[in-house]
Amino acid sequence: MNKTDLNFLKHFALVIGGLVLLALVLIVAARAIYQQHPAEPSPQQTAHIDQRIAPVAAVYSGETGKAAMETAKAAALEAAKGQVAYDGSVDGSFVYGKLCSACHGTGVAGAPTLTKANWAARQTQGFELLVSHAVNGYQGAAGIMPARGGNPALSEDQVKATVRWMLDNLEN
Repeated sequence: MNKTDLNFLKHFALVIGGLVLLALVLIVAARAIYQQHPAEPSPQQTAHIDQRIAPVAAVYSGETGKAAMETAKAAALEAAKGQVAYDGSVDGSFVYGKLCSACHGTGVAGAPTLTKANWAARQTQGFELLVSHAVNGYQGAAGIMPARGGNPALSEDQVKATVRWMLDNLEN
């Protein structure tokens, strides 16, 4: 072998040695990074996370959406039948103080406060229509009235007694 061949073999051996050393460094680095990677979560943990981040409501459109919304509303009303708000009290003052005063006491979301001026036009519509709006919910130009004041466990008798109490206690 001549000197040129020996020189080539030395350089070639150095390059191969450098590549082997680089491969070993990369293997060690990959193992270190992989050990820091979190383990796969258990299926129970994944199901629990999915349940916690599930949307509260859904968006529906068209006839299918309308049917789904009606089904959901019926299911909510059925579930609420087993529950009675405020121990079934039909004391309008009590229910107003616990639920209705949050909006009607301050005028939030366009809710009329208990003054005769705010209720004059509404009273001309009739007591039964006011009760219907309170039971089923209503959205008018001035604001929105959630069904049963936002408490589906409130019975129609409780709503009716509370509307009657509110009308009887209007201030000047």
